[in-house]
Amino acid sequence: MTIDRSRDAGSDRGWTERVAGDSTLLLLLQFADGLFPAGSFAHSFGLETCAREGLVRDRAGLEAFVATHLEGAAGPADAVAVAVGSRLARSGDLGGSIELDERLDAMKWVPEFRAASRQMGRQTLRVAAAIGGAGDGADPFLAELARAADEGLAPGHHAVAFGAAVGRGGADPERAALAFLYSTSALLVGAGLRLLPLGQLDGQRALAAMRSRIERLAARAAAARVEDMWSFNPDHEIAGVRHATLEVRLFRS
Repeated sequence: MTIDRSRDAGSDRGWTERVAGDSTLLLLLQFADGLFPAGSFAHSFGLETCAREGLVRDRAGLEAFVATHLEGAAGPADAVAVAVGSRLARSGDLGGSIELDERLDAMKWVPEFRAASRQMGRQTLRVAAAIGGAGDGADPFLAELARAADEGLAPGHHAVAFGAAVGRGGADPERAALAFLYSTSALLVGAGLRLLPLGQLDGQRALAAMRSRIERLAARAAAARVEDMWSFNPDHEIAGVRHATLEVRLFRS
């Protein structure tokens, strides 16, 4: 009886590659999950103001709000920070990661938005530092970045923390940006379901409507440099400023 060793070796390589891919996918799913303890459920990033004032009333309005957020802020600013941050983390560039964090901080002038991003980011870093980007225990790089944020040496924004965590776990920049943008969309759609008379099917339809946009923005973010980051979303930013004056609030932003 003759055993085909070459076939066995090829099968082993294919199995190893599949397992590695599954591990990265699981990593992205964990950090992009709405149940991840970053505190995202507490924020609407201006959507609550728009809903209270009647500017967003239905699924079409919710989709327009999410799309505008992705196109004007999350895509060209946060997703780029995720992609760049994942590369910096994989190379162990702590100084570069902090500089990226500070650049993103300068773009977030709305107090509630800045505070939300920092709160979510610092919590993400604490968890990531404890479990490691690959889920195999404490990660020294993530621990240093978390310490810098806790000590006020870095802002600790969510996009930078997310990129660092999944980058250390082996996620490539485009998939990291893709997961982050999906998570952002799910956050806003979830907030919309609590603020508007919409059902779960409406929410899933709204989220599905963002797929092609998320794919395009993630690909663009992966090809961008830190100098390419920009944000221009005046309507949402004004809504964010007015949110602090609402008499009754369900969300922190």
